[in-house]
Formats: sequence, C-alpha cells, structure tokens
Amino acid sequence: MTNNDIRNIFNRIAPVYDRLNDWLSLGQHRIWKDMTVKWSGAKPGDTSLDLCCGSGDLSFVLARRTGSTGRVFGVDFSPELLEVAKSRAQSQSPRSPITWVEADVLNLPFDDNCFDAATMGYGLRNVTNIPQSLKELHRVLKKGSRAAILDFHRPNNPQMRAFQQWYLDNLVVPIASYMGVKDEYAYISPSLDRFPTGSEQVEIGRQVGFTTVTHYSLMNGMMGVLVLMKS
Repeated sequence: MTNNDIRNIFNRIAPVYDRLNDWLSLGQHRIWKDMTVKWSGAKPGDTSLDLCCGSGDLSFVLARRTGSTGRVFGVDFSPELLEVAKSRAQSQSPRSPITWVEADVLNLPFDDNCFDAATMGYGLRNVTNIPQSLKELHRVLKKGSRAAILDFHRPNNPQMRAFQQWYLDNLVVPIASYMGVKDEYAYISPSLDRFPTGSEQVEIGRQVGFTTVTHYSLMNGMMGVLVLMKS
C-alpha cells in the first residue's frame, strides 16, 4: 500500500474516526493516550510535537500538559483529519496553543533539535517506512528529549491473538460497515500482521540513533508504547 493510498483511507474515515477509535480500543484509548503523554516527558513550557495527530487527542493532552507557555505542533498528512482537529480545538477550554501542520512524517518540515518532547498515536503502524519515520523523529528532537509512540499490536499469546481477530471481524468491521467505511477499516488486520513486534521496534529505534529505547506492552500484548530517548 502506498503513502497516497493510506492518506486517502484516513481522509475518508475522518468523519467517524473518533467513534471508531472508541470501539476499536474497547473505550480505553483516552487512558492510554494520557499515559503516552506522561511517558513523553512533556512539561510546562515545552515545545512538543504530535505526529500522525489525527483528530487531535494527543495534541490536546500535550497542550494541557505544556500549558500556556508551551507550544504544540500537531502534524498529519490527512487534510480532512486536520480539519476535524481544528474544529475540535475551538471547543477546548482553555483554548489550546496548537499549530496544525499538514506534512509527511517521513520528511518533517522542522529544523534539527527543536522539540522537547514528541508523541505519536496509532501512526507508526501505518507509515510506509518505519526506520525513516523514527530517523526523522530523532533528527527533530533535542538532546535529552523523549518520544512516546502508542499503537495496536498482534499479541504473542495465541488465545489473545484469536480474541483480537474475533473482535476485529465481528465487532469493529461490522460497525465500520454500518458507518460506511468497511473497506477502509478492513486494512487494520493486515496492518497488524506487518507491524514489527515490540522487540523489533526497540532494535529499529537503536539503529536510527536513539540511545535508550523501551517498549511497554499493554492489554495482554494488544497494545504497546515505544519510548525513545535521544542523548
């Protein structure tokens, strides 16, 4: 699947993206996103980056954490999802200091060493070149800064793997069908099959230059957070 194919998928699912994320994550994705922002080490006054920001959930959490003296850049290559994020930002209280940027995570429009913290939610699994995306992330982070990347995974445990597939086939895809985006959400299962395991992600992170890399498994292996530090 090409970069344009993936962009088109996310453009089409933009109107139902948040509701389907609730179903896909058993309603838990907001808790995991809060955990991800904490693992990123973002603090008041920081300049932070949210890659593959989608409709803005992680960007809003980052903005609350970095405060009025901080700055957040939400990056996505889907203009439709960015429009959803911008609309949601109008209802945030206090108004979030977020700059929305349409860009590709494989070629970020930022200088070297300019971010204090970074996050990515459900994006790494969908990029066409994972090492290149992590290399770009390493480039734009300041020394001593961290990034935290949240995503779905295939569990190693056969029973949990079978449950995950049953859930996708019998709940997520039918709900997506009802909302008119069946084909777009059918891509999730093959994307999970292609996604590197936690230990493989750790190795890729080290290969592109991160010195401390840890993968935290959540939900019996169905979810994970990759935490990377640049020194």
